[in-house]
Amino acid sequence: MWSTLKSSVDGRFGYARRRIDVGRAAKPLIGENRIGKAAGPGFAVQLMPDGERQEAATPQAAPPPRLFVGVKVAPEIADQLASFAASFALPSVRLIAAADIHLTLVPPWNEASIPDAIAKLGGVAGHFGAFTLAFRRVGYGPQPRRPRLVWVDCAVSDEGVALRNALLEAFGQTDPRPFQPHVTLARIRGNGLAVARKHPIDQPLSLVQRITSIQLFQSPPPGDSGYRILASAPLRDVPC
Repeated sequence: MWSTLKSSVDGRFGYARRRIDVGRAAKPLIGENRIGKAAGPGFAVQLMPDGERQEAATPQAAPPPRLFVGVKVAPEIADQLASFAASFALPSVRLIAAADIHLTLVPPWNEASIPDAIAKLGGVAGHFGAFTLAFRRVGYGPQPRRPRLVWVDCAVSDEGVALRNALLEAFGQTDPRPFQPHVTLARIRGNGLAVARKHPIDQPLSLVQRITSIQLFQSPPPGDSGYRILASAPLRDVPC
């Protein structure tokens, strides 16, 4: 059912064409900076001039958007990975769309100022060069006995690891877990171990992507789907 893939994707392709570099600072991507949705309305009671009571909608402030920093997987690779995951179209498995496949560098947090976050992204990116992301094996994670994901184990070069550490510090975030680079292809609901036993996976891959930029993503609000790229920052010495 699975076949070994061999490919090498340069960062010139896919999302790399969408970088915007003005003074090496990250800029919002036009048309993609649609931030969140307003929370459901509350209701306040007003006394009308004729003495009747009427309920009037009172909008509530939207919660801060949840952002994270990551790397968008090149479309050529993402399409292939998504097609493999499609064989797990089970009721208990939620597939990740090819356009949403990414590598997370800084886990999600609630951000009060998107312009500040964009500035931090560009400030860090300008101090690090391009690095390689290798896609090594498709399997279950994060724990073999309690799988919750269908994912791809990845390897990141030393430059990428150093970049991640600098990003965590810049955004004031911590991650107590050891860095285990991976790309999620599907999420499993319920008994993941039963799914893994019925559909075993241990598929080696040979795919490499050169990373020339990093992205600031916004997670979808509850009930919605799809990540939004708010900004993309080129890495040091990468031609624009």
